[in-house]
Formats: sequence, C-alpha cells, structure tokens
Amino acid sequence: MSVLVYSESENGKLKKSSFETASYGKALSQELGSKLICVSFNCSDIELLNKYGADKIVNVESSNLKDFTAKTYSHVLSQVIEKENISVVILSSSADAKYLGAYLAGITDSSYISNVVALPESLNPFIVRRSCFTNKAFSTTEINGNLKIISISSNSYEINENNGDGVIENIDYNEVSSTFKVSNVEKQSAKVTIADADIVVSAGRGLKGPEHWHMIEELAEVLGAATACSKPVSDMGWRPHSEHVGQTGKPVASNLYIAIGISGAIQHLAGINSSKVKVVINSDPEAPFFKAADYGVVGDAFDIIPELINKLKARK
Repeated sequence: MSVLVYSESENGKLKKSSFETASYGKALSQELGSKLICVSFNCSDIELLNKYGADKIVNVESSNLKDFTAKTYSHVLSQVIEKENISVVILSSSADAKYLGAYLAGITDSSYISNVVALPESLNPFIVRRSCFTNKAFSTTEINGNLKIISISSNSYEINENNGDGVIENIDYNEVSSTFKVSNVEKQSAKVTIADADIVVSAGRGLKGPEHWHMIEELAEVLGAATACSKPVSDMGWRPHSEHVGQTGKPVASNLYIAIGISGAIQHLAGINSSKVKVVINSDPEAPFFKAADYGVVGDAFDIIPELINKLKARK
C-alpha cells in the first residue's frame, strides 16, 4: 500500500504547498513502510519533487487539463489510486484541493478529512489531529476504510528535503469528459499568493486610503511576503477582494502575520488565528487586536512602516 500526494502547480510550476504535502507524505510513507507517489498535471519542474523523497513521480500531460476541474482531475487520480494500490491520499488546503478531496471521496467511496495539522497519532486505527471551530480548538478523528483522503493545513508541517531518485512517468490523457467545472484563480498584485505565503502583510482602514498602499507593498516586497487587507478595505474598493482575509475572506495560516491599522474584529481574528506569530501595529492602544497579538506596536503606521522598511533594507 502506497501514499499518494497531489502536487499542485500553477502555470506549469510547482506551488510551495506541493513541497509541504510531499514532506508530509514522505514522513507518513516511512511510518507505513510504503512508497511515496507524487502526481501532478502539466508540470514542467516535476523533478523537484525528488528533493522531498518521491519514490515515483507521475506527470499527467494534456492540453485539455490546463485548467483545474474537480471532476476530471478526480477521475484521473482515481485511476492512479487503483493502479498503484494507494492507501492514503494527501492534499493541500487550497480551494482547488478541497473541491478535489470531496469529489474524489465520492467516486472512490472513501473518507475525506480536512484541516489536518500533524502526522497521524495512530496508524491502526488511523487517527489524525485536526483544527476546528475556526482554529480555536483541535479534534482527533478516526478514519475508517481502505482509502483515506486528508488535506493538511497550510504551514502546519515543516518542509523537509529528503533526496530521492524517483522514477518519472509521463502520462498522456486525451479523453476528457466533464459536465461541470470548478476553478479557483487568484488575481492579486502581490508576487506571493496568500495561500503560499510564509509572511503576510495586511492593512486596514488605518491606512486612510488606497494612495498609501505603496508602503504595504514595499514592506511586503522587502520581506518576500503577500499583501492582504481587512474586509472594509476590500468593500470600499481600496484593494481587490482577492486580498480580503478573515472568516468571510481567505483564511491565513502563515508563519508571520503583520496587521497594520486593523482594529481586530472577531471575524478577522477568526480567519487569521492559525498564523503562528501575529504582529500588530496600531495607533489605538485599545484596539482588540492587541489581545490576540504576540507582539504589538502602538504608534502611527506612517512613521513606523517607512522606518521599518529602511531598517530591513539596511540589514540586507
């Protein structure tokens, strides 16, 4: 019985989440004493997965599969699952992967568990730890059945290199039949996407207007971070809705989350609660965000951010 990892790519290049899922998959396959098989679609740098211990790499090539479709991708993966005798499928926590996990579970009559944050606590029975209640608590879940499908929370498992020499198999897939399409395309100005970011720099109404957002973008560029915003900012049209984070926007599970001029409404805090370190910069010492922050700076962002950018550039 082998472990299969769905390695996501964008524009033919592997996403950071693929290295996290491969690292998790390798550790799990070692515990199970089995092989790790990574599967991607139309990927040009698939050989990078060898750095993370892949025993076999399957690249499905087809111009018909350029855009993600949950139904078609699931049917392709189900064929690989049957051929390779897969016992566990590992997915990321992206929107596409969640659509895929639910559909794949349906056509394979298997169990699908999301928000897994660690390696299984037990293999027989198969028990995993997962976050719940908008990341305010954890639960332990036992998964039954011959095939188990799990998605791991972003940045919940460390990326570990484990050099392998996996055989690369290219498969042509030309027969595509799909009655519906679910697609998730992120459009934002930042070079780093929120889903893949180790660091997220987010700002709110404290920036006073979209004309001041150049500070946020410059700070993000220096840190190699993604930019984000609070709901009121996206509602007012200062920033695109793709950058809205929080319970009603995109969830954030970055290693570092910097909130600038954001008061800290409960919906926003619920959506970023999985971030490991939270830093708040706000001129209001009574802002609710300070209670949830690991580090806080009381002061004017228009004074602090330029100085912070200069200090970071000097260190580089």
